[in-house]
Amino acid sequence: MDLWTAAQATILGVVEGLTEFLPISSTGHQIIVADLIGFGGERAMAFNIIIQLGAILAVVWEFRRKILDVITGLPKQREAQRFTINLVIAVLPAVILGIMFADLIHQYLFNPITVAAALVIGGVIMLWAERRVHTVHAETVDEMTWVDALKVGCAQCLAMIPGTSRSGATIISGLLFGLSRKTATEFSFFLAMPTMVGAAVYSGFKYRHLFQPDDFPVIAIGFVVSFIFAMIAVRALLKFIASHSYAAFAWYRIVFGLLILASWKFGWIDWASATV
Repeated sequence: MDLWTAAQATILGVVEGLTEFLPISSTGHQIIVADLIGFGGERAMAFNIIIQLGAILAVVWEFRRKILDVITGLPKQREAQRFTINLVIAVLPAVILGIMFADLIHQYLFNPITVAAALVIGGVIMLWAERRVHTVHAETVDEMTWVDALKVGCAQCLAMIPGTSRSGATIISGLLFGLSRKTATEFSFFLAMPTMVGAAVYSGFKYRHLFQPDDFPVIAIGFVVSFIFAMIAVRALLKFIASHSYAAFAWYRIVFGLLILASWKFGWIDWASATV
């Protein structure tokens, strides 16, 4: 492993960790940054599968107490049982559609131009959602109904379009469906655990031939860096939403997306044929 390869792994680990749980699309940022630093192809696919697990491990660690309470309370406590059922219900739409359309989406939509358009459109929707009057009926994740979970789970399917943002889709839909800001954010984190682990296991098995022993040091760097920066991002986001809206993220998406589209339109960067 040369120095530049290690630097590429570090850069992408930082990008994954910082963006996975913010409503700005980690996949979109990975596609764009990977293209800029020349880290693509099948090797990048295997790398991304593992570093996403690093990011999700950070959330598991951050919410370890709640997870342990649910596991220990599952046999007898109704709240734990309802919470688990809600997670299962919320995961199912993405599982079904992912199995049916994941390859087609990856083939036709995983490119910087699609990402840029989705960033802008998603940012506009976020601004609109934040300016609406929110009627809250679930102040905590334990107060959510199975209907709430199903709605958020269906909204999560939009994140299969790169640039949309899984966390953005689930958090903003949660606000629209009557969840408090804290509840929508926390449920988005909890929903990420089975969704991302399931997707990683499925992709890891499907593309197991891509994993080569020589790539393990690179993958290890990305995994560790992703975990560290995901921990930072999760804690910062939870503090941020206590007194702020998601408007700042919406404006970031719009500006970043328009910058990419402008660079493509005026020929500053040749994005047209870029894919991951």
